[in-house]
Amino acid sequence: MDSNDSSGGLVVLAVDDEEPALEELAYLLNEDARVGTVLKASDATEALRILNSRQGAREASAQPLPGRGASHPVTGTRVAERTDVEVVFLDIRMPGLDGLELARVFSSMAQPPSVVFVTAHDDRAVDAYEVGAVDYLLKPLRSERLSASLDRILASRAATATEPVREENGEDEVIPVELAGTTKLVPRSAVRYVEAQGDYARLHTHDGSHLVRIPLSVLEDRWRDAGFVRIHRSFLVSLPLVTELRLSGSGYVVRVGAGPECAELPVSRRHTRELKDRLVRATKQAWSQR
Repeated sequence: MDSNDSSGGLVVLAVDDEEPALEELAYLLNEDARVGTVLKASDATEALRILNSRQGAREASAQPLPGRGASHPVTGTRVAERTDVEVVFLDIRMPGLDGLELARVFSSMAQPPSVVFVTAHDDRAVDAYEVGAVDYLLKPLRSERLSASLDRILASRAATATEPVREENGEDEVIPVELAGTTKLVPRSAVRYVEAQGDYARLHTHDGSHLVRIPLSVLEDRWRDAGFVRIHRSFLVSLPLVTELRLSGSGYVVRVGAGPECAELPVSRRHTRELKDRLVRATKQAWSQR
């Protein structure tokens, strides 16, 4: 573990089992004025130990919430719900727990750090974004590419940190959408389905679509209780608007809405069972209330 503490700036953890690569990454991070603290770990176990040792982690673990937090799947070490580490730059291929598995452990935290993968392999980008990565950098790392990644991290953190605007009844979240200097407020109830587009999500409504810098995984967690369900790695749908689930030649598809505005979306095999279960539960609840 190593750090270069400064007042203010991002608290960053760099994780790589190759010492030269780790030192180079830490050096480039320290060169950026937006980074205040750089911590280093040579594997996943050390990374988790650092997260738990930080002040924010100690405060959260002093009074753990029931059913929250995660454990290291190999050592069983508890992972704090919160940490003051804001960003983790993470290699993918490491001995023991690899970077993708470690990122999945982070996702179980109440307030997980942002994750950026730094790797020599260009064939894991899809997997990286599926676990919620903010960016995917290829080695050898260039300072301008790292700077662009920090831009993206700060923009993403600003978007997720913004408090949702709500209507007077406190039920319907409103999403601010920026376009050409104009802020449009899109109510969640107007969203039929959401499509993942890299670090962004496209909100599809009856009157068009709107691109927001919020990962689909964030909206999935935030909108689960509002009736939205993940049907595919690229799609989140409003369950009450699903009018049909049917088997096609290439697998299951759902129809969202009716008439000329109806959208037909693919359902991945891993999400089919959950979708069926939720549709059945929703139907039973509707009948029981009559």
